[in-house]
Amino acid sequence: MAVLDLVQGVRRLLIAFALLAAAGPPGRAADTWPTRPVRWIVPYVAGGSTDITARLLAPGLSADLGQPVLVENRPGAAGNLGTEVVVNAAPDGHTILFATVANAINDSLYTNLPFALERDLAPVSLLTKLPNVVDVNPDLPITSIAGLIEYARAHPGKLNFGSGGTGTSIHLSGELFKTLAHVDMVHVPYRGAAVALADLMAGQIQLLFDNLPGSIEQIRSGRVRGLAVTSATRSPAMPDLPTVAEAGVPGYEATAWFGVSVPAKTPATVVARLNRAVVQVLAQPAVLQRLSALGSVPTPGTPAEMAAFVHGEIAKWAKVIAEAHVTPP
Repeated sequence: MAVLDLVQGVRRLLIAFALLAAAGPPGRAADTWPTRPVRWIVPYVAGGSTDITARLLAPGLSADLGQPVLVENRPGAAGNLGTEVVVNAAPDGHTILFATVANAINDSLYTNLPFALERDLAPVSLLTKLPNVVDVNPDLPITSIAGLIEYARAHPGKLNFGSGGTGTSIHLSGELFKTLAHVDMVHVPYRGAAVALADLMAGQIQLLFDNLPGSIEQIRSGRVRGLAVTSATRSPAMPDLPTVAEAGVPGYEATAWFGVSVPAKTPATVVARLNRAVVQVLAQPAVLQRLSALGSVPTPGTPAEMAAFVHGEIAKWAKVIAEAHVTPP
């Protein structure tokens, strides 16, 4: 009987060891990620700067990860619909978000969101930063930021500045300018920045805060006059344009930014693997050249660095929204 018990005990041990071997070491499931195609949710329509950037990076990510990274456009509600798709996805790394500055803005602009950015999404890495640009109609007697401030103060409430919509980063770039420069200008929202740019060239509005890629050709052709970029440093795409800060508004910075986030509770090993892939792709010369042509500056980093950056962005734009009394469209 004792021998039989010993044999059965050994058998149970062997089965246990076999099960452990099959399961692999802790984290193995995450280490083998991805096991199927990865959905990259872009919460905006095809053809915009978010979509263009995602489709530029997706082939490199696919090659690095060994599985297709499929860009999926899920527009609506200022980016909130697509974001919610990722928030509600399984936290296994197979559904990821193309995060933008709009996520930080929406966190305080919309008070009834069914999710919270920092609670329900985990940062992976920033991708790029994209400066906005201050454009004026060339018929105006304004050739600099200092001249714009002087003109606006001499004509309070007379300058109309356009944007691609209420609550967008380019709208809030204008509101931040009003606050820091102590000027009174009237916001005119449009259904997209392209429509606003057309009205600027036609003289229907006098001023526009726009993403640099949207205006760069019109600036070069002289159809609009670029005064400054809104980033902390000059843009390599237009190095002759000063920053708003150096041109007369100290402390001013307002950039569009893109990043990658995943559902909260995604395994740390998956986040680390995706982070390595993002950093590797953003170091490729062909990718760097294309991003530079778009006016984008690659800004990859660690998940912790993105978390700290996003936290600061939420606080920054919440203050602007409160001071300017901005409400959802």
